[in-house]
Amino acid sequence: MSDAPIRLFVAPVTPLQQNCTVVWCTKTNKAAVIDPGGDLDAVLGEIKRRGLSVDKIWITHGHADHAGGAAELKERTGAMIEGPHRDDQFWIDRIPEAGQRYGVEGMRVFETDRWLENGDTVTLGETEWEIYHCPGHTPGHVVFFHRPSNFAQVGDVLFKGSIGRTDFPRGNHADLINAITTRLWPLGDVQFVPGHGPMSSFHAERQSNPYVADRVIAHSKANTSGPG
Repeated sequence: MSDAPIRLFVAPVTPLQQNCTVVWCTKTNKAAVIDPGGDLDAVLGEIKRRGLSVDKIWITHGHADHAGGAAELKERTGAMIEGPHRDDQFWIDRIPEAGQRYGVEGMRVFETDRWLENGDTVTLGETEWEIYHCPGHTPGHVVFFHRPSNFAQVGDVLFKGSIGRTDFPRGNHADLINAITTRLWPLGDVQFVPGHGPMSSFHAERQSNPYVADRVIAHSKANTSGPG
């Protein structure tokens, strides 16, 4: 809608087709690039075509496909980097190694301008976004939520029909399930862009996601609580 406070486009980047999401304040045309893993020329070209200016770089977590281009993007735009939570520093330190493994040149360690904590807020133009710390895929993963639009960028916490992997160092399946059900589900029927793949909504995932649908969680709780 023309009067919407934010708009966005999604650019799959890197060989892992990670969703680099560009959101902007429609009143100011100030944009945030969420998870700039790579392919910056294409992303910046589309930003320029739309007449936007890069004001913020937001990082959901420290994996290379999400953050490998953050250092270069800051150099090219002067934008402030916000996120992730400080518990992902060890992943940020590993970005160059991961880049070599993926065969992607130029992935670099970055220094954030602001670590984010659960309950923080960040601003973009005239919009304000809420931060939810959702560990499990990585210990320092955060989610960016714009309440007036019922929109979130959830990184690799949640996907259409799936959830993030928890077999990486310091991953934790129970933490991830807890973060989704106690921090994301109470937000209501939110439309979200995941770190990979198509958009979905919290309502749809509560209906059919094989890992975190309401019926799956209820069954799990019944099995762990034992007889009454």
